[in-house]
Amino acid sequence: MASVLHALVARVDENDDENVGSARTAPASLSGLVTTLVPTLLTFAVFTALFLVLRPRVARQYAPRTYLGSLGEFERTPKQSPGMFGWLKDMYNLPDTFVLQHNSLDGYFLLRYLKIATIICFVGCLITFPVLFPINATGGGGQKQLDLISFSNVTNTKNRYYAHTFCAWIFIGFVFFMITRESLYYINLRQAYLLSPLYASRISSRTVLFSSVPDNYLNEQRIRTMFGDKLKNLWIPTDVKDLEEKVKERDKVSLKLEGAEIKLIELANQARLKSAKKGHSPDAAPRIENDVEAEPGAAAARWIKPKQRPTHRLKPIIGKKVDTINWSRTELERLIPEIREEQHLHRVGDPKFINSVFVEFYNQTEAQAAYQMVAHHQPLHMAPRTIGFTPGEIIWSNLRIRWWERVIRNISTIAAVCVTIIFWSIPVAFIGTLSNITSLTKQKGLEWLGFINDVPSWIRGVITGLLPVILMAVLFALLPIYLRLMARLGGLPTLSTVELRTQNFYFWFQVIQVFLVTTLTSAASASFSSIFKDPSSATTLLAENIPKASNFYISYFILQGLTFSSGALLQLVGLILGKVLGKVLDTSPRKMYTRWSTLSSLGWGTIFPIISNLTVISITYSCIAPLVLGFATLGLYLFYFAYRYNLLFVNSSNIDTKGLVYVQALQHTTVGCYLSCLCLIGLFAIRTAIGPLILMIVFLIFIILYHVSLTAAIGPLLYYLPKSLEAEEEALMAADRGNSPTVLEATPEPKKQSGVREAGTSNGTSSPGDAANEKGAFASPPPHQKPGMLAKFLRPDKYTDYATMRRLVPMELELGYTPEVEKNAYYNPAVKSEPPLLWIPRDEMGISRQEVSHTGKVLPITDEGAHFDEKGKIVWDLEGTNGRPPIWEAKTYY
Repeated sequence: MASVLHALVARVDENDDENVGSARTAPASLSGLVTTLVPTLLTFAVFTALFLVLRPRVARQYAPRTYLGSLGEFERTPKQSPGMFGWLKDMYNLPDTFVLQHNSLDGYFLLRYLKIATIICFVGCLITFPVLFPINATGGGGQKQLDLISFSNVTNTKNRYYAHTFCAWIFIGFVFFMITRESLYYINLRQAYLLSPLYASRISSRTVLFSSVPDNYLNEQRIRTMFGDKLKNLWIPTDVKDLEEKVKERDKVSLKLEGAEIKLIELANQARLKSAKKGHSPDAAPRIENDVEAEPGAAAARWIKPKQRPTHRLKPIIGKKVDTINWSRTELERLIPEIREEQHLHRVGDPKFINSVFVEFYNQTEAQAAYQMVAHHQPLHMAPRTIGFTPGEIIWSNLRIRWWERVIRNISTIAAVCVTIIFWSIPVAFIGTLSNITSLTKQKGLEWLGFINDVPSWIRGVITGLLPVILMAVLFALLPIYLRLMARLGGLPTLSTVELRTQNFYFWFQVIQVFLVTTLTSAASASFSSIFKDPSSATTLLAENIPKASNFYISYFILQGLTFSSGALLQLVGLILGKVLGKVLDTSPRKMYTRWSTLSSLGWGTIFPIISNLTVISITYSCIAPLVLGFATLGLYLFYFAYRYNLLFVNSSNIDTKGLVYVQALQHTTVGCYLSCLCLIGLFAIRTAIGPLILMIVFLIFIILYHVSLTAAIGPLLYYLPKSLEAEEEALMAADRGNSPTVLEATPEPKKQSGVREAGTSNGTSSPGDAANEKGAFASPPPHQKPGMLAKFLRPDKYTDYATMRRLVPMELELGYTPEVEKNAYYNPAVKSEPPLLWIPRDEMGISRQEVSHTGKVLPITDEGAHFDEKGKIVWDLEGTNGRPPIWEAKTYY
């Protein structure tokens, strides 16, 4: 919502002839700041108060990770303490690494990026405030109030610009140091995570996907010859288009049958309750449990007429009306055998192969060797290669793509996104004009719009007030969906790679449209009329107004920080969907359980760019309008607080990029450094400050060379596992462990394992490393003596090395797989799909038992774990099933 308001403010004011850009470039007064702050604080207070009141009452909404049955024990967070503020102590007692161990690597790095961004802005305040505030305030530019402490107020001497230059050197140098430090931290933690028994024992860690495989290599014997005895299992995907259609039809008919069974029982139960209200004994009829093998529908016929049974038409309106239950059973009797036969042919027959191959190796080292090698002698053949993906992440429709088609798709989708970013202002400007449409009726050539003045005032108010906000909200909501679609159409093979490309797309949209276009248009538009009258004043006016454009971002950080953090905690939309719409839409036990057990997940590709852009804005204005850094520090910390709570107690993640979103976010942060340098160079050039100008150009060249060297040095380590770590890991494990690792079946319910550390489950005060040592995970002492804060900060290569980072990840848990799971791991879902288990509520009349008896001859069905209450409403037995009803399936950790 904040982005929508930002877009409206940024664009709508440009339609005002006399005050173009005034919202962002007028002198920024404290009263204006308070005007922005008061309603935002009011919203923040209301949302926070609602959260505090509702949190202990609606645990499913605000603390599902503490008890949900769909989560394994090692995935859960300790329960929150009672009281309105007990959760604060619990949250701060749990370290950020708890998210790494119990949620996801990407979630941990989201928190780390927010923390690093906050530190960068805070250190920027320490560097710039003591120096640039007095320099700017005494600059003699005649600016007032908040503009008094910005770059635009410095006009009396060019020597003052040396202060801005050297502050930029120090601050931007610090930012690059942090990026270097965090890149090393990520590399070491990623290596420790990927080599830990928890991950290294997974099938996904030793399986490589080769895309764009030539037809002559779609042969099992040829692939086995290529990789020799290192290869363990091989899957060549097949063309399952026809099979997928049948599987979809089977599942659709199955759920239709389930719905019809439930409706039949509901109708009969309502008739029974009505009969009871009239004084008739509901038990007057013989109980059907004694006769479940009677004629189909006999039990229900005791309470409802045959014409009341659920029916549907085979075609809309004109189709033949059929009994839904009987028709569905007949269809399933036909479909299920057909599907099983086709599935068997796709496994052992001679199907049509598509241009990809999954190769599982015996261990991770051999898989990494295959991943890092050049697989084919022709360019772009058997590439790209992908490793570390689960079957659920695969985009199966993209596996058939040939190399030349992938090239075309890449170029086309990237071009489409570039065009969208460049011309995004057109639809936004059109929506903005709606708010001023009444003034347009007075413009020459637009008199035909005069009819708008004749419509009732309330309609005019909707058009100019409500409609632009709704359209803008829809437009901004569709943008991430569009960007993800473009990434998928680009031919990427997995959801994680799609998410990484979406992150790049969305970041550049944020920087160009949300930041640069707004900043430049505000500065240029505010100066346009004066420049038109006196062209010679162009450079002076732009130098004054570009720093003033920062005034808008002070309000922007307040709005984003306060409204987002409180809104993320309250989760108003989720609350409404769960508590209000859920009661209306969830008409079956399956729907009730699905809503209850499904955790909301975070889209890394759209979350990181927003935060990266806020960081870029703060770095860009660090030496031009330092006050922005102060508000950025507060805003980013509130983001950190909200996401920390949600990742600990609420959210999950379905996509695992192994932390690569963090690396991209760090690289995106450098954009702020370059923009800061370019802005200062431009402003120094406008003011003809030759000395500071030359120094900034030299510094810009230096950071470019440093950045190129850094990227070249760490690039391979971001994606590959080095060979040297294999021997080091074996030596460390031999020193650390006094017993053999625990082996866990990957598919049954995960029980409490010693290898999955539960830091903070008792009192939440111990660190992950301490918890590990207490449980015996590490028999050897830490690799280094506990360093001081400064030494640890300045020497990441020493104090956050591989041997240290491996102590943060579970080391004693290994996953084992049944032969069946391992054999079917990377078959297309349509090839291994089984008919769903139908779940209907049990009734007192015995109808469900009879339906289970008859439908069970066709496909699995149960009436356990759900029943009707005394009011005739369906209830699923949460306590009786321990949160795991009959349709619950143990998660397979691929």
